[in-house]
Amino acid sequence: MTAELQLYDATLRDGMQGEGMSLTAAEKVRVAHALDDLGVDLIEAGFPASNPKEEEVFALLEGETFRHARIVAFGMTRRRDLRADEDPGLRTLADCFAPVCTIVGKTWSLHLEKVLRVSRAENLAIIRDSVAFLVEEGKEVVYDAEHFFDAYRDDRDYSLECLRAAVEAGARTIVPCDTNGSSLPHEITEAVEDVVEYLAALDPTVRVGTHYHDDAGCGVANTLAGVLAGATQVQGTLNGVGERTGNANLMSIIPNLQLKLGRPVVTEAQLAQLTPTAHFLDELLNRSSNPQQPYVGKLAFTHKGGLHAAGMRADASTFEHVRPEVVGNVSDVLVSELAGRHAVLDKAAGAGIDIDDDVARKVIERVKQLEHLGYHFEAADGSLELLMRREAGAYAPLFTLESWRVIVEQRADGAVETEATIKIWIDGERFVRTAEGNGPVNALDNALRSAIVEIHPHLRDIELVNYKVRILDASSGTQATTRVLIDASDGTETWGTIGVGENVIAASWQALVDSLERAEQPGRVAPGAAERTASS
Repeated sequence: MTAELQLYDATLRDGMQGEGMSLTAAEKVRVAHALDDLGVDLIEAGFPASNPKEEEVFALLEGETFRHARIVAFGMTRRRDLRADEDPGLRTLADCFAPVCTIVGKTWSLHLEKVLRVSRAENLAIIRDSVAFLVEEGKEVVYDAEHFFDAYRDDRDYSLECLRAAVEAGARTIVPCDTNGSSLPHEITEAVEDVVEYLAALDPTVRVGTHYHDDAGCGVANTLAGVLAGATQVQGTLNGVGERTGNANLMSIIPNLQLKLGRPVVTEAQLAQLTPTAHFLDELLNRSSNPQQPYVGKLAFTHKGGLHAAGMRADASTFEHVRPEVVGNVSDVLVSELAGRHAVLDKAAGAGIDIDDDVARKVIERVKQLEHLGYHFEAADGSLELLMRREAGAYAPLFTLESWRVIVEQRADGAVETEATIKIWIDGERFVRTAEGNGPVNALDNALRSAIVEIHPHLRDIELVNYKVRILDASSGTQATTRVLIDASDGTETWGTIGVGENVIAASWQALVDSLERAEQPGRVAPGAAERTASS
């Protein structure tokens, strides 16, 4: 009988070691609840002795109730010059509320000589003492064998002795770690099979875990190889966050285990929370989600070109390896110069726009014309929707422009001030507004909103979440045509808009206006709500 798999998330500790990764204590608690909702069994919350923020995290978590997950405290083996019960780090682990403690210890002789500076025998004693102390304090111990696969390739027998020392001291889970992310799947398979057999002879109830970094681009593949070789605890992080190139990505591991290998680790309802959970973490980290991330990325089930669109209409399985809604995602078809009529019809249906074949052909021709000029609608679904509405006669402009003007003034002391004035007409009434901003686009945005929110108050809540400028013909220098892309969000949905022109501010104005007009268009339906085939 195949042993039940256990999910172990290290986002709050190992994941936060990546560049730019930072969460407040309260945000870490929110992530912990999201992980609990996702069905994660063990949540590594951090090293409670490392800094005041981690102390606050554990203080907050102690007062929280989790439906499923258990909190794990992380630390390391005792210092070489202290007894385990005298080591401050181990004492902190013993005194904290977390029922499970993960401690990391040395395995590789290179580290014993260059870092820890102890003999092999001393290292084995450090491992035994540290694990035994926490077990005596009533903790369930997970032992992370740091740099195990490097150590295994260097000296198999000693690397296994380190694992043996932890098991004999009472560790319930042994995790051979690929700390450098240097291993390939065939190496993982060979070593994990050996470890599983070796430890089963000592104690068949001990789990073997996976903890792999992604430096060779094999974090997920190595994890699957480890499971197939007999590992039953699966460690990783949300979106693969972590130091250097990151950790094994649970957002790919979970569906691969469940949908590809037939090893269920969460419920169907929890599996459908993968995409929202992935985006939730990115929002907390204030970073853009990777649109090409497997399973949960915005483009993971997005298709381009007539053949793909036609295949999707006939049977979604022709171009999708799983049904996107199973992981909480949706299908989409990009409309570009390669698009066919059906792609446009599907896109219009998703936006709640009723068009016929003739209008669809007009949209395709207009897209081709504009893309020749530098437009790029794959990342500008909001502008594409407005284009379709114009061709279908279903476009409702927010206002009629009279003029806009931007003044940028730099003073001798280095201070820069920006002021924008707009003149627009709404329902026969003229509005003139002036506003300052930290740049020309921000000033225009402030001036425009100060006028139109009086008529369209909802637009007050629309946020511009991304702004990108690209030079299309660099050989023209400062006279080059620029493409501006803006991402806007109403808190539940995000859309992109585009502007193109030789004047970057004018191009930005196009994208800015589109972003607000798109928010007020009538008759929209949820993404992916267009009719799917019965086979999908």
